[in-house]
Amino acid sequence: MTRLVDRVRPVLSRRTTAPALMIAVGALTLLLGARQPSQPPDLNALARAALSRIDGSTTLTGLRAPVEVIRDRWGVPHIYAQSLDDLFFAQGFVVAQDRLWQMEMYRRMYRGELSAIMGPGYVAHDRLARLLRFRGPHDEREWTSYHPAGRRVFDAFARGVNAFIAQAGTRLPVEFTLTGVEPGRWTAEDLVLRTQTAMPLADAIAELRLAREVLRVGADSANRLARPSPYRALVLPEGLDLAQLDSAAITALQALRTGDVKPPLLPAYAALEGSGASVNNGVQEDSPGSNNWVISGRLTRSGKPIVANDPHRAVENPSFRYIVHLDAPGYRAIGATEPVLPGVMIGRTERLAWGLTIVGTDQSDVYVAPMDDAGRVQIAGVWEAPRVVREVIAVKGALSDTATLRLTSRGPVFHIDQTRRMAYLLRSTAHLPGSAGYLSALRYPALRDCREFLDAQRYYLAPTENMICGDVDGNIAWQASAASPRRPNWHGRLPVPADGRYEWRGLRDDLPREFNPSRGWIATANHDIHPEGYDPPLFFKRGPARERQDRLEQQFATPGPFDAAHSRQLQHDAFNAAGARDARLFAGWTAQDAEAERLRAALAAWDGQHTRESLAAAAYRFVGPQLGARMRADAPPTAGVLENALLVARDSLRARFGADMTQWRWGRFNRSELPHPFVAAYDAPAVERHGGAGFVAAVGATYREVFDLVHPDSSWATNLPGQSGQPGSPFYANLVEPFGRAEYFPLAFTREAVERFAAHRLRLVPGRSR
Repeated sequence: MTRLVDRVRPVLSRRTTAPALMIAVGALTLLLGARQPSQPPDLNALARAALSRIDGSTTLTGLRAPVEVIRDRWGVPHIYAQSLDDLFFAQGFVVAQDRLWQMEMYRRMYRGELSAIMGPGYVAHDRLARLLRFRGPHDEREWTSYHPAGRRVFDAFARGVNAFIAQAGTRLPVEFTLTGVEPGRWTAEDLVLRTQTAMPLADAIAELRLAREVLRVGADSANRLARPSPYRALVLPEGLDLAQLDSAAITALQALRTGDVKPPLLPAYAALEGSGASVNNGVQEDSPGSNNWVISGRLTRSGKPIVANDPHRAVENPSFRYIVHLDAPGYRAIGATEPVLPGVMIGRTERLAWGLTIVGTDQSDVYVAPMDDAGRVQIAGVWEAPRVVREVIAVKGALSDTATLRLTSRGPVFHIDQTRRMAYLLRSTAHLPGSAGYLSALRYPALRDCREFLDAQRYYLAPTENMICGDVDGNIAWQASAASPRRPNWHGRLPVPADGRYEWRGLRDDLPREFNPSRGWIATANHDIHPEGYDPPLFFKRGPARERQDRLEQQFATPGPFDAAHSRQLQHDAFNAAGARDARLFAGWTAQDAEAERLRAALAAWDGQHTRESLAAAAYRFVGPQLGARMRADAPPTAGVLENALLVARDSLRARFGADMTQWRWGRFNRSELPHPFVAAYDAPAVERHGGAGFVAAVGATYREVFDLVHPDSSWATNLPGQSGQPGSPFYANLVEPFGRAEYFPLAFTREAVERFAAHRLRLVPGRSR
């Protein structure tokens, strides 16, 4: 059998890529395995065999000079290069070592190429992703919006990713082996795809849904039900009968499938133990939860600003974010990025640090336009022939499909009402040059202070973010940054006719900002950030949703001094004011039931914090609603009423977690599960956590950062579940339990600190070009 495989291998290698070769040889080996005794493959052994090399030396074509990569004991790569090109080439290579599968799914998702590996169920997704994609031109206006040497940066990063794919050969991450998926070749254009956060579909869908509510209950009632913050009267657009809107238009915008991609395993692996996907029964982020703040050195123990940020997204394995340290002449930064984005998107340099939370700026509008039999669309009184792009969609297990994409001067046609001959257009900032998400942060390592940081926000178009800054000179700053359409005569809350009455007049240049406010701090928490009298609004949130912001403001109302430890603790704050108030009701008496008495005593001593080990917080989950009803009835609860509430809590906790009271803790409710996207054998362990929805410590914080500008090494971070997306890596799930314990690790910036924490060294050496 071995001789036969060896004979087949060179033939296959001339016709297939490395993953296909590995699959073919593996299948042949399994087919002929009956000839000699062998053990079935083990999923964990397969994963270990595919791990990337992180020690020693490797030769790479495309580098100009050697690059040193030092991974610290937490898995953060510190990349030292001698030029900008080599720095970003190495970043592409190193990130691909840890996250290539995640990157490949991203590339396919937003290029509209999932059907090729997932089958017909993804054709609608692919068609919409292609329709909404930025179609260029990919010229200097696009590239230099992100960085003066933007094209070089993106080309270098893409070449680095491709270099890893070529160097890995048959040792690509294990998911490629298990599924037969082959990684594509990366280009600079793949790095500026407009992703979910930079493609504001939710704004357009909200317009169509609100129009439906207006038809159901009327404009005033629909507006009250929407609870807009800030509140403005809902004005119906002239020239468009909402009753004529096609309900199918909403469905047309809901085809994107941006969750985990679960391709089927090849038959050789599908029956192995642990090969199925686990169901994620953990707590999910169900409310906006990002927080950031910057504190002036006037209020800090170090005398320098402190910057803290915990941007929230869905809790996933691998993490949505990746921490990296970049060091080359004239370019030094450390912090988090997304695996597919070159640079550092949230982090610090020697001179300043920054963070972000979602603002919510409305960046898209639905236009409705007549369409004639020739397919022309009437826009502002002129019949316009859309640019038509036809693309073939490869479909696994079926014939190829076709995407016919119609692009107009106001955006793509996402739906056609054939009965009424009306076209629905999506006008979006995502189709402006420079609107790929986060990437203008590539400019930040060149900035000297927060004044320059505010100036640099003119390049920041997407997604909509509260950008905060602190610098070593003591300045603090904030801006509600985003490409913000100027709508001179409407608020953008309902679909409008494309007849010229509702047109953007460029982008706004009056975005809210602050520089060194007298109070000495700035904080944002996805709340309504409009200053008093600011009009027209940038957005309309559903209700004020100020719980987290109010808590932050309460904390910063104290005189201080504040330090980094305070910011780390505040990121895990889960204070329940009602719980702390109600806890006093349980002091000074004794419950008759023994278990109820233990709950009473815990509540009497409770500080209102929902820490993961708290028995009182677990009990209050059931006690609180009962007391709330009593309080609303204006009937102060007696000891008998309180004990009955405790008994209800006891029974509820026992039914859910069993009779062992040590298992009755808040973390059982606030537990994050971290399954691998589609292989249960690779699940990371679940973790119980402090906090929950509505608290500063909301669910979706997987990356946290705290920077004290007193010293470049005064930085701390965490990243759940780990830096590597490769099962079997020492950095795959090493941060899970420390994360649950609210622990951070130091982000080493100086070479001295990096050497102190060094765990692995990889030298990238230039090879000869062929």
